[in-house]
Amino acid sequence: MTARYRDRGRGRTHAREKREKGRVRDRGTGLRSVAGQVFALEALIALLVIAVAAFVTFHQERRDTERDARIRSLAVAEAFAHAPGIDTALTSPDPTGQLQDRAEATRRATGVDFIAVLSPSGVRYTDSQPELIGKKATGDLSRATVDGESYTELFRGAPNDAVRAVVPVVDEKGKIVGLVSSGIEVESIAHSVQDRLPLLIGAAGGALVAAVGGAALVSRRLRRQTHGLGPAEMTRMKEHHEAVLHAVREGVLIVGADHRLLLANDEARRLLGLSAEAERLPVSELGLDPRTVELLESGRSATDEVHRAGDRLLAVSVRPTFSEGAKSGSVMTMRDTTELAAVTGRAAVARGRLQLLYEAGVRIGTTLEVVRTAEELAEVAVPRFADFATVELLEPVLRGEEPPAAAAASTEMRRTALSGLRPDQPLQPVGDTVHFHVRSTPMAKALYAGHAVVEPELAAAEGWRAQDPEGAAQALAYGMHSLLTVPLLARGVVLGMANFWRADTPEPFGEDDLSFAEELAARAAVAIDNARRFTREHAMAVTLQRSLLPRVLPDQSAVEVAYRYLPAKAGVGGDWFDVIPLPGARVALVVGDVVGHGLHAAATMGRLRTAVHNFSTLDVPPDELLGHLDELTGRIEDGDGEGTGGEVRRRDEGITGATCLYAIYDPASGLCTVASAGHPGPALVAPDGRVEFPELSPGLPLGLGLGHVPFESTELWLPEGSKLVLFTDGLLEDHGRDLDTGLGLLRTTLARPDRSPEETCADVLATLLTTTQRDDIALLVAETRLLARDRIAEWEVPRDPSAVSPVRNAAAAKLSEWGLDGLAFTAELILSELITNAVRYGADPVRVRLLHDRTLICEVSDGSSTSPHLRHAATTDEGGRGLYLVAQYAERWGTRYARRGKTIWAELRVGADGSEPTPMAVPDLDALEDLAW
Repeated sequence: MTARYRDRGRGRTHAREKREKGRVRDRGTGLRSVAGQVFALEALIALLVIAVAAFVTFHQERRDTERDARIRSLAVAEAFAHAPGIDTALTSPDPTGQLQDRAEATRRATGVDFIAVLSPSGVRYTDSQPELIGKKATGDLSRATVDGESYTELFRGAPNDAVRAVVPVVDEKGKIVGLVSSGIEVESIAHSVQDRLPLLIGAAGGALVAAVGGAALVSRRLRRQTHGLGPAEMTRMKEHHEAVLHAVREGVLIVGADHRLLLANDEARRLLGLSAEAERLPVSELGLDPRTVELLESGRSATDEVHRAGDRLLAVSVRPTFSEGAKSGSVMTMRDTTELAAVTGRAAVARGRLQLLYEAGVRIGTTLEVVRTAEELAEVAVPRFADFATVELLEPVLRGEEPPAAAAASTEMRRTALSGLRPDQPLQPVGDTVHFHVRSTPMAKALYAGHAVVEPELAAAEGWRAQDPEGAAQALAYGMHSLLTVPLLARGVVLGMANFWRADTPEPFGEDDLSFAEELAARAAVAIDNARRFTREHAMAVTLQRSLLPRVLPDQSAVEVAYRYLPAKAGVGGDWFDVIPLPGARVALVVGDVVGHGLHAAATMGRLRTAVHNFSTLDVPPDELLGHLDELTGRIEDGDGEGTGGEVRRRDEGITGATCLYAIYDPASGLCTVASAGHPGPALVAPDGRVEFPELSPGLPLGLGLGHVPFESTELWLPEGSKLVLFTDGLLEDHGRDLDTGLGLLRTTLARPDRSPEETCADVLATLLTTTQRDDIALLVAETRLLARDRIAEWEVPRDPSAVSPVRNAAAAKLSEWGLDGLAFTAELILSELITNAVRYGADPVRVRLLHDRTLICEVSDGSSTSPHLRHAATTDEGGRGLYLVAQYAERWGTRYARRGKTIWAELRVGADGSEPTPMAVPDLDALEDLAW
């Protein structure tokens, strides 16, 4: 082919493409398309409707304006005609002079074009045009002058066409003395209508634009839906679609919103066995499978669902005919997949098993409780794998102990969990002991073999029936027909057994189910073993912590005490409390909290509690005791952190310090001294029920290495019958509740003065304790008592050796008054030695105090801080035996330091009858006063 012919061929092809594009463009936008014809029709209808509406609106506006002018003119004329003094002015010699200005003012105020006052004969007295005054008004006025009627009219004549109102003016005698005429000129009415004409035109234009725009949108959407086709092209396309629809090898059903069949192609008729008369029938009357009918009537979408149609299996897909709308119909396509049914079924089962294993990994082991983990295993298996599931565990596993290694010891278990489709099952209930003594039972086989065992037909399982004939008969009668049993193994040791039963599901367990059951049991066994270990460690920590806490509170008379201690559910912490008797009938109340959880926290708590006991023997104020304790805590943590990985160990165990509250209560004075090391302050309940939280200097927690900052003490005076409530922060803070909310609840609970300490403890826990307790709780309630004033004796002693004997005699008299004559000699001896030492070596002031409590307490105070010490005097020494004698005769003795000075005290045991055995022979007391320490 030559180049000329090639160019000519390319030219013809290019021209043909241009013509095709032009036809498509003309088809999409011209009036030949359905969309273009609809647009033109809608635009024409909108134009006609808007034009008619504008014409009617214009004339209606003109009528409305004229009616408004009549009403306004009549109202103005009547108001002026009936105004006071009008009739008098009309009968006066100069009506014009009296009414002209008044009429003009009224006209300007009311907005009418004129107000004219006329004589009965029609001559103008006033007018808005002064040149018309004195001239007779034109028009027929007889309706007003003769009939006395007020009226409005469209007046045409001189001076201007107007809408005017004429109202007669009547005097007191009923005689018409004049007329009032007011009105609005026609020209003004026309101007008013013309002023509104632009708005009317604008509204009509806007409506036209909106209508045309709406028509354009409708046309555009119709063009998009019809692809710019004309009526003939759409008819031809429908014919083509009909031909294609009936030629495809997939069945197609189109169902309307009323669930009636609209269309079924040839393949659908063949697959479903539909007749030619099936169209327009409800789908429920087509003889389809009930699942298929339910799918078509539900309106939901589906993709490749397998449905039966006679002996065929059809892969069915359903989609709504419209993407939105509640009244949408649906289109169902189907294809014959009978040959692929087996493969598809196995794939679906495998996919379901994988999904179930994933869910098991998520749902089993959500808690660290052995029983709950077993229940989760049973719940996961039902109903997607079995109709009923039971879990049996060994007794040591339930207690958190190590299970036996021998399989023979595993034939007796406790039923821990049971789940099923129905509650009326024949299996042994939870809590029963289950035996597997017969070796031929599926359970025993699985235990000895160490893997899952399936029994497809229970009726043929002789060993299972022999184990429990009565129970087996009940299970078979109930419908149990298949069993799969699998041991729960962790680290090669049997923890228990899981049994899966089928009753309602007709298919028995098969070999394909074994691997799935073993995988499910393996995951559950790991979770159960973790829960068992946690149970064991938690029990050990709780046992350790309880062994470190006081088992029995000591006897003392200062306070009546009640306490509660509750360990955390998630892990044992380091909370503790203590009640420590102190010399002088005093008592120390302690509560503390070690930061962290676990055995290390419990052990640290025990060390701190022991340290507090030891430091309390020093009888120092609370702030000094906390200072010693802070220093000791720092040394403990530094020692624990030494060595390789020490810091990592401390960080993992979470020991970052501890808090402590230490209070000393003196029943002789009612004074309570409190100091805190980062611990919440106590609650103070007055005898009348008033609750306060005293302000304390909180201090820093113990062991933070900031020992340079001293602790501070706060003194509180407590009336007898007050309650001092000490607690740890676990009582107040919890999930969803902050400290302020907890303090509010505690304040409300404590505001009951009639409750004993035991009842107060019960009330507090009933109000503040939650089911999700995350931290330990230590609660100590102490109700204060005061030592009776007649059981206290005090003397001021001058620093003169001769003053010892009178004080000693006064003390003997007081003891006789208390009925303690048997202790008089011993007490005089001790007081003589202590007072003599204070007078000789101490400093002013010297005081003596006797306290009659559970023991007789002798106290001698002076202003010196010199500490006496016990020593053994040589045989040649003249003195040095005083403290030795005190130590021999006293039950206990010691020294207590105050801010200034010291107090040496000694306690004497008081018998049940208030007497003491006769003391040993000693030198004369007066001679003892000359002995030195």
